[in-house]
Amino acid sequence: MAKGQIFKIHSDFYYINSDGKEYECKLREVIKKTKQSVFVGDFVEFDNGAIEKLLPRKNYIPRPSVANIDRIIIISAVKEPELNFSQLNRYIAFAKYHNIEAVLCFNKNDLSSDDSTIEKVFSIYEPLGYDIIFTSALDGFGTDDFKELLEGKTSVVCGASGVGKSSLINSISGLNLRTKEVSDKTQRGTHTTRHCEIISLNKNTRIVDTPGFSNLKFDFILPIDVDKLFPEINKYREYCKFQDCLHDTESGCAVKEHLDLIAPSRYQSYLEFVEEAKIYKEKVKFQGKKVESTHKQHNNEIAVKISSRKRQSARNTLKQNLYKDIDDERID
Repeated sequence: MAKGQIFKIHSDFYYINSDGKEYECKLREVIKKTKQSVFVGDFVEFDNGAIEKLLPRKNYIPRPSVANIDRIIIISAVKEPELNFSQLNRYIAFAKYHNIEAVLCFNKNDLSSDDSTIEKVFSIYEPLGYDIIFTSALDGFGTDDFKELLEGKTSVVCGASGVGKSSLINSISGLNLRTKEVSDKTQRGTHTTRHCEIISLNKNTRIVDTPGFSNLKFDFILPIDVDKLFPEINKYREYCKFQDCLHDTESGCAVKEHLDLIAPSRYQSYLEFVEEAKIYKEKVKFQGKKVESTHKQHNNEIAVKISSRKRQSARNTLKQNLYKDIDDERID
């Protein structure tokens, strides 16, 4: 049985790269019945055009749906569209939540002659330990740095539509991914990438081109956990008066006492994410339903997990048969 990695998913077809060759496959029904999510980047075992088994992942992100990645490269535009610090902080926090290294790339450097934006970027994100590069896909500025950043890694490129992701990839790969200009009226781009796809630049270097996604919200974690996504805020948490402090209106908050050391745009993003997380808290509070997983992993093997309802049904049947045997012995 061959092994390979899914590099593209289209409709019900899964395209697999194995030893430099590409294969078109479909899922076995047994995998569909487990209701396991299958992502671009998943390693699989396949035979005769059918995926037989999903192999364990080292990591994944659900949106865009990609597995087994080394880093996330967050691309923003210096201009056209204007640099959106709130959106940038969303991507950074998203990478932090999934414990994946993030690198910040600021494209369209040729369109801005104002150094204040560059200075602001470095003053906010360099102290937080992020690698930062500036590029221009149009004139080639910084593209060597971008290419070096990708070398030997599987990197997910993400960012809002119109920031030049496809143009930047084209500039260092010789590919011809679709691009489109930013609207003069809305100052927003349109989605030219329609699906996730792993693009091999060489034997050891792969890049994942993803659709722009602008609706990312932190309505999947609790408010109390949001500050973990902001290291410059989280480091003051233990000094707050209350353990459940959300660093907003509470008294005795160590974070608010140190706001002069936290970038205003970062703190504002933190408060926005807390409000979104409150939606999730209310949802959990009123639903209170635990969703049971449909599969389990043990010793690097993924197996179908019997549901609690079926387990209980099996126990009931076992009890009935046991009582029947006891009654039969009494009759004898």
